[in-house]
Amino acid sequence: MARASTPNVDPALDAAALLRRVGFFSLFVVVPLAAQVARRATVVLAPIAVALLILASAIDGKSRPIRPAALALLRAPAFLAGLLVVLWSALSLVWTPFLEPATERLLNLVATILMTLAGYLALPDRMRSANLYLLPVGIAAAALLAIALGLFGNGLLRGAADEDGTLDRGLTVLVLLAWPAVAWLRSRGRDLEALGLALLVAAALVCSPGATTLVALAVGATAFAVTTSRPALGTRAIAMAVTGLLAIAPILPFLARPVGAALFGPVAPGVLTLKTWQKVVTTEPVRLVTGHGFETALRGRFVNLLPTNAPTTLLFELWYELGVVGAFAAAFALYAAIRRSGRGAPVLVPGAMAAFAAAFAIACIGVGLTVMWWLTTLALTVLVFVAVDRGQFRTRRPKASLLRPANDA
Repeated sequence: MARASTPNVDPALDAAALLRRVGFFSLFVVVPLAAQVARRATVVLAPIAVALLILASAIDGKSRPIRPAALALLRAPAFLAGLLVVLWSALSLVWTPFLEPATERLLNLVATILMTLAGYLALPDRMRSANLYLLPVGIAAAALLAIALGLFGNGLLRGAADEDGTLDRGLTVLVLLAWPAVAWLRSRGRDLEALGLALLVAAALVCSPGATTLVALAVGATAFAVTTSRPALGTRAIAMAVTGLLAIAPILPFLARPVGAALFGPVAPGVLTLKTWQKVVTTEPVRLVTGHGFETALRGRFVNLLPTNAPTTLLFELWYELGVVGAFAAAFALYAAIRRSGRGAPVLVPGAMAAFAAAFAIACIGVGLTVMWWLTTLALTVLVFVAVDRGQFRTRRPKASLLRPANDA
């Protein structure tokens, strides 16, 4: 009697599939959940998850070919402009007054970029739906945990405020990763589930004491609504707003201070911050060209190089540290990235624009320019969107016909 053939089992492929599953589970579920209760969860867990994805890709080779993908990146205007920002940051070490901490921070920045690139190259060319459905599950679980912490245990489990005193890290992760989760659900035709997830995240933010993430969610929701109804208009408006604000940032305090003084009084904290910004611009106008050097915005407050009430916003710190070269290069990089995202899968464009708008709003409200948890969160958001985009393929089956073609009769 002939033996029944058994399918070949490759232990290496099974191991790669398991590693990839664990990596995506860590990235989509563990990181959002852990970020709600641990201050350094994103910085510690995200590289581990990316390392698992890289290892899985090295075993089964299911990622895109590295050479064509790398050449495509090197030809992308957004990538080249971002590379110019990094190179100018490295050059600014020549004139920064804080050489050692600036060098360490720059190396951390480069390491984060390399991690993101490695994760991008390691992602499968076609993402399985089973892996991507982990994303909305993880965001929903993290939102429920944030609601519980906000209502019952926030002070006990989460401790003091953030390192910079203005931002809740866990909720920031939640706000940014909510948009790729919503985009994925919409791409699967699950609009009600996407709406429910967005409302759940909004409820989590309402239960928290900070207003920064609520503002970011509102900005993202507005961008999402505009881009859903008018994709080209929404993409163009967000790109122009981001680029314009970065380009004219030194002029903003001169425009905003009179309005703020009229509404809140001349001695309101925000108005005094704008006054400090004005003084920095007018005292050293030459520094608007070169900047003061990498890492001076944060360290300068501790040695009286910069007033303690100076703004902690991207618009101020980018110009203060890197000058017109770094600011214009960053503005062009964001403009090119937003415009490129607007030409992606139409069903994902509103979510991508919402994520861009929310992230830019958070950066403008008051997170440090090179704070590592923030940079890691941005890198994580990029990788998640790339994964969602690679899950948009469709398999078409040939149509069967009962009638033979005439030329075959």
